[in-house]
Amino acid sequence: MRIKILFTQGCKNAKSFFEVWVRKIVLFGCLLLLVSCQANNQAASNLVEVKVARVVSGQSLEVVGMAEQPNLISRVRLVGIDAPDFGQRPWGEESRQVLATLIGDQEKPVILEFDLEAKDQIGRTLAYVWRDQQLLNEEVVKQGYAIFVGRSPNHKYDQRLERAQQWARLMGKGIWNPENPLRLPPAEFRRRNL
Repeated sequence: MRIKILFTQGCKNAKSFFEVWVRKIVLFGCLLLLVSCQANNQAASNLVEVKVARVVSGQSLEVVGMAEQPNLISRVRLVGIDAPDFGQRPWGEESRQVLATLIGDQEKPVILEFDLEAKDQIGRTLAYVWRDQQLLNEEVVKQGYAIFVGRSPNHKYDQRLERAQQWARLMGKGIWNPENPLRLPPAEFRRRNL
């Protein structure tokens, strides 16, 4: 009889041990499922479709349709480039016109792609701008109307932007035209003229 009692207690202990492990495995599976869903949401939130309200300069847009402010205008700065200031004639206005031409029909939306840092010190949204599967940040540099400037921590397309600048320089495009080059980089121009 004593053996029967020990056997029964052993079975009960084994059964509760098994139930504890099953619960842990189910909990672990639920956590894995939750984490995998969050990763997919983060990737989807990396892209936002917006409409361009106005091209401000060769490196800045005003857009409508940002997630946190769907009906308000938000300022967007193109990541990785520095376009000539309007005081750097004729380059400032030409840079703005090139970006406006690339944007084209303002009724057709553009895609904003975010990198690690989505805002700058003054609250502008930092983004790579896509239109018809074309990276506009790269195209403005490639046509010679902006300079590539890598800004930490946003480095996703630095190699593409740097290659575009090398090509524009070799071809003498825009600000790299040897007959009428841009004399000062935009950042230096702004620093001297503030």
